[in-house]
Formats: sequence, structure tokens, C-alpha cells
Amino acid sequence: MSERRTLFGVELDPLTMDETVERCLAAVRDGRQLEIGVVNAAKLVNMRRDPRLAEAVSGCDLVVADGQAVVWAGKVLRAPLPERVAGIDLFLRLLAEAESAGISVYFLGAKEEVLEEMLRRVADRFPGLKVAGSRNGYFDDSQQEDIAGAIADSGAQMLFLGMTSPKKEIFTAAYGARTGARVVHGVGGSFDILAGITKRAPAVWQRFGIEWLYRALQEPRRLGKRYVTTNTAFLLMTAREFIRSTPSTAPANRSH
Repeated sequence: MSERRTLFGVELDPLTMDETVERCLAAVRDGRQLEIGVVNAAKLVNMRRDPRLAEAVSGCDLVVADGQAVVWAGKVLRAPLPERVAGIDLFLRLLAEAESAGISVYFLGAKEEVLEEMLRRVADRFPGLKVAGSRNGYFDDSQQEDIAGAIADSGAQMLFLGMTSPKKEIFTAAYGARTGARVVHGVGGSFDILAGITKRAPAVWQRFGIEWLYRALQEPRRLGKRYVTTNTAFLLMTAREFIRSTPSTAPANRSH
């Protein structure tokens, strides 16, 4: 098992996409629960401001780098991560594996009409997938326990939460075990992308680590200021960590 890397005080698993998928499938085979946490630049910044979010992510069984900026920061700060494990890519890989292996899944999140469209498209793309159940993501805190119970009753082995942070992390931390799902993966806005509501950035934007900019251009009012603020904060965090971890040069000996 690879030793975790510590980045900004958060322990991350240095796994490739293939290794992460294998860990998930092993959890299903072994009948044990695996909660997956994914972090990007914005979430690492927000974890410093929100103790509940930090605690929820840190408590996950696996924490992987969702954003390319996190991989780059790991390299600069000598905490190398092998590659980006984007939440949506992991989501799609697990759906394909679930279809092949007969693993049942549950979808929780998004507006009802978005969820229905996503389910329709998922059925077209993965016709053999066993969907144990689904529910939209509009509920208050008092309903969380009942929803977790309904997921458990469905017998789903994988649970995907298409909800925003920190709601999905807090739900997972509080009720992930109650759902009985072997793999619990928060996929954020991936339901919207699979439903065709929003578009994912082209591969070249992803490689250059500017997928956030593509999203901001689609929703400038909602995301523009947020991304500028968090990305600036992330750059400053990285710079401070780099300076702190760099040994100071010994003063020159002026005596001869």
C-alpha cells in the first residue's frame, strides 16, 4: 500500500486512476465500505475555512487529487502524486465496471428533471447497469437519516452523490455507513454534465489545468468570482508552503 502524502496538512493517497478503481472493486468484493474523497484547489482552500468540511474529507478512506493544480502543487512541495484522479472520470470508470460486474448503484443528487435526464442517458450508455434507486438532492437535514435508510433498503453497492460541497461530504461523513453502500463517491456537478446541462472542458483544457476556467465561462456570474478568489488563495497557500519548506541559506562567513 502506498504511503500517504501530506499536502497543506491533508493526507492524500498517491494513486493512479487504475489503482483507485481497483481499490473500489476490491471493497465491493470484500464487503467493506470505502468512502472516497476528492480534492481540488478550491476545496483545499475551503477546507481551511470550514472545519466541518475539513473533518469530513479527512475522514474518508481514500483521498485523491481531483484537480491538476493539486498534482502540480504536490510536485512543487515534494509530496508527489502520480496523476490526477478526476471525480467525473472515476465516476464513469466505476459505472462501466459496475455494468460489467453486475454491481448495483444508487444516484443521489441534482434537481429532479436533471436526475431523470441523466438516468435516461446513463441507461443508453450503460444498458446493462443495475440501478438500485435514485433520488434528487433537494432535502433538508432532518431527512438525511431516512434517505440513508432508503439507500440501504435498495441494496445498492455503489452510491454516487451528485451534490455540491460541503453538503455531499457532510452527508457522507454522517450517514455514509448507514447507507450500506460499499463504495461512496461524491461526484459534485457530474450529474449535470452527464445530463447534458453543462459541458465538460475539452481534453486540452484539462491537460493544462484550466478546466475551472471552462466552467467559469459557462456560469460567469455564479462561478467567476469564486474561482478567481479560491485560485488566488491556492497560489498563495502553495507559495507560503514552498517558502516554509525551503531551508534558509546559512549566512555567509565574513571572517577570513
